[in-house]
This record gives sequence, structure tokens and C-alpha cells, in this order.
Amino acid sequence: MSTDYEHLAAKLTDQGVDVAAVRARLSELVVEVPSWGFGDSGTRFATFLQDGRPRTVLERLDDAAEVQRLSGASSRVALHIPWDAVDDYAQLGREITDRGLTVGTINPNLFQDVDYKLGSITNPDAGIRRKATDHLLECGQIAHATGSDALSLWFADGTNYVGQDDLLARRHRMREALQELHAATGSIDGDPAHPALALLVEYKLYEPAFYATDLADWGSAALLCREIGERAQVLVDLGHHAHGVNIEQIVAILASYGLLGGFHTNDRRYGDDDLITGSVNPFALFSIFTELTALPQLPRISIDQGHNVETKVEAILRSVLNIQDSYAKALLVDRAALAEAQAAGDVNRAHGLLTDAFATDVRPLTASVREAKGAAADPVAALRSGGYPQRIVDARGRAAGVAGGWGR
Repeated sequence: MSTDYEHLAAKLTDQGVDVAAVRARLSELVVEVPSWGFGDSGTRFATFLQDGRPRTVLERLDDAAEVQRLSGASSRVALHIPWDAVDDYAQLGREITDRGLTVGTINPNLFQDVDYKLGSITNPDAGIRRKATDHLLECGQIAHATGSDALSLWFADGTNYVGQDDLLARRHRMREALQELHAATGSIDGDPAHPALALLVEYKLYEPAFYATDLADWGSAALLCREIGERAQVLVDLGHHAHGVNIEQIVAILASYGLLGGFHTNDRRYGDDDLITGSVNPFALFSIFTELTALPQLPRISIDQGHNVETKVEAILRSVLNIQDSYAKALLVDRAALAEAQAAGDVNRAHGLLTDAFATDVRPLTASVREAKGAAADPVAALRSGGYPQRIVDARGRAAGVAGGWGR
């Protein structure tokens, strides 16, 4: 172990931290990475293609495997359908396993088909609603075939103008579709290939529905989950809130009701910016993890990012590392001392316990945990020096021009 780690471990031990327990919890951290995060992405105006861009789902899996090899904490990969569609999903599941990965959530796409201009499962056209619901049911079957245990559900459904549609009718349509999905994704007795699937319901304040988004906030999502069934929980995307919203309070409330299903840990400056996790407001991420470390176990921690100008593999890798560091800092909080200060009304003491933990440089600790798992102490340096970026350029080719955007 490095001298930096030994010094940090000795300091933390002197402060009463059980370093072995912290290391054990850090070793158990699994961050789910998105297959689509390695592919083409951009703004509403243009998508800038990158050298070495993956051309198939298998190449996206190769990139995910490289992030896992370096970080040791991202063995789960989420799939998006139809972006990751194949003829044989059982074989796709084996391809994932062969790369040392496991299947994360299956994400249906209900926002790109021209039929969904006025909504998918809330569309006023019953035929379009049926088409959308059938896609959800198909994704449940794909989850069973690949070995996934959850569907991640986000809907672009909503309206842009007052009077465009009946708002309550849209809510009822959504509930009806998701209740059907819940009924169809339960376990089949005696069949281990068909376990019950978790349904993770995501919300979004705005975009592309600018007047009324059918699932605009955590409260509407939580109420819907209670109507859907016991396996429905709320997925919290850190970029999907109004400015100034206290997300850690939302986390605490959802967890207290058993409705906290997981996270998309994107960072943002203004809206749903999909920036590298912890790149804008690392203290907010730490504060959320402070709430999560009080729970018996972590909920699903995921990344859902589309990187516009930065190289994809390194961007996803940096997000994973920032999550590791934030979690490590939260684990250093003296929970007993914090409870004592809170009970005594000692505001400065309570706040100081958190800010002191946040100010701790935990990089020697997380590096040591990665090394113990056979990963890299400095994953970004290892990525840049190890030749993988150049190998994928050589294998996949260079890109030129701009795909998508105005007038194309």
C-alpha cells in the first residue's frame, strides 16, 4: 500500500474511524453504467462524432468492460431498447457475462418514434398507447432473456400548450399501462428465468413537454408508484429538478416510505445537462450520499449521461471515480457524534462534522480499495497510458463531419 494511504489510514483511525469497515463498504459499491453513454450523443443542434466511436452494442460493451477493469466498481451495464436491439437476447446476456459484467436495467425507448409526438402511454390515440405498452412488455421479456432484474422507465409524455389534452385523463392512461406492465413482470412460480422485475419510475421537470410533463416531480412519481404496485419505486435523476431543490431531503423521504429505487447521478449547471457526476456540485453529491449511508444498503446507483465534446470512456470513468470518492467521504461521517450534536441542537458541530468529512482527501483510500480488487490506483492515468483509446480508433476508424442537427 502507498505511503499516502498509510498516513490517511492512521489519521482516520486516530479519529475513531473503522477503516476496515469503510473499505468493506467501498468494495461493495457497484455503479451501473449506460451502454448508450459510450455512443453518439449531442445537443439539439448537432452530434459531433468521435474517433473510435462504438458501432455496435458489443463494442459499447467492450468500452464498459474497460471502465470496469480500471475502476473495479462498475460491473453492471444498462441497456437501451431499441438502441441495443439484437436478434438473440440470451446470447447478448452471455456476451455481457463473458466481459466480466452483469446486466443492469433495461430502458425502453418511448420518445423517438414519430407516433409518440403527442405521447406514448398517455397519447389520446388508443392504438398508439397499445403500441407503447407492447414495447414495455417486450422490454420485460428482454430483461428476462438477458438476466436483468429491472426496467428503468422514463416518459417524454406531456403537453406543450394549455388545453392540448385532458391532464387527468393522461394520468389515468399512464396508470393503466403501468399496472398492466406490473402484472406482466411478476415472477413465475418455479421458473428462475422469470423473477419479478423492479419498475423504476423516473420523472423530469420539463423537456420536451414545456407546459405539463405527465411525470414532472418526485411526488407525482411516488403517488404513481403506489398505484402501480409493490415493485414500483422512484428513480431520482439529479438533473431533473428545479434550481434550489433539496434533493437529499427528497431522498430521505422516499427512502422512509420504501419508494427509493435508485439514481441517475448526472451533474448539471442549468437543466438536464448530463455532465460528469460531481463535476459541478460535488458537495451536493456528498450530501446525498450522507443520507444514503444511513440506509441498510445502497439503492441502485447508475449513470445516465450523453457526453457532447468529451471522450466517452474517460468521461464515464471519471463519473465512476467521483461517485467512489463521494461515497468514501460520506462513510467517514461520525454518525454517533452527528446524532449527538443534532439532539443537542449544536448546529455548528453538526455541520462541521459533515464539512470535515467532505474536506478529507480520500483518493489514497479509494485508490487502495481499487488496487485490492485488481483495478487501477489511478484509472484515468492507466486509461491514457494503456493504449485502449488508440486501439479502439485503430479498430473502429476515425469519424468525420457532424451527424444530426439543423437542416440535416
